[in-house]
Amino acid sequence: MATLTKKRKEALSKIDKEKLYSLKEATSLVKELSTVNFDASVDISIRLGVDPRKANQMVRGTVSLPHGIGKTVTVLALVTADKEEEAKAAGADYVGLDEYVEKIKGGWTDVDVIVTMPSVMGKVGALGRVLGPRGLMPNPKSGTVTMDVAKAVSDVKAGKLDFKVDKFGIIHSTVGRASFDADKLYENAKEMISTIVKLKPAAAKGVYVKSICISGTMTPGIHVDPKDA
Repeated sequence: MATLTKKRKEALSKIDKEKLYSLKEATSLVKELSTVNFDASVDISIRLGVDPRKANQMVRGTVSLPHGIGKTVTVLALVTADKEEEAKAAGADYVGLDEYVEKIKGGWTDVDVIVTMPSVMGKVGALGRVLGPRGLMPNPKSGTVTMDVAKAVSDVKAGKLDFKVDKFGIIHSTVGRASFDADKLYENAKEMISTIVKLKPAAAKGVYVKSICISGTMTPGIHVDPKDA
């Protein structure tokens, strides 16, 4: 069994394991617990009462957090020549098509998000084996396959996130950084939860949001009362 560090013991002592915290309490507490010497991410895990194996219970969507995620997102725009200037003006870090397709085939994936157009999905689709496992494959449902390339790039740069329930029925996402004000963390987390609630599948029966947990990098999880989130 791993030995608990002094900091870990101190953090655990500040959490009541039997208590379900309000979302406001949790977002304040997670800042207090974060003692690492870098700007730690603050993450949320939401367990849903769905069966992801059934197509009519899949929960997937996008959310634009009001205060972003506190991270610079690197964007690659795979577009035709007539859309290149539009993508650059919107803030894309890398813009092009064939040369980047070849780089990706060679294993290059040094980006956070890829935006592309319907007309070039034939070329992009061939990169599925490289991009798929890394969660980088563009998708119309997430807004990353579109003719409005400028809007897609600017939305991503502003903090738009793509989320999807995993095979265990859980959605994991970042909602900010430990350096954020507690109110900003709260508002980001609230927006994430509200968006997921709106996406409740008609086929989902019983309790939809079963549990919510907030945590920072290397902090214990804080359990949130779903009814008070």
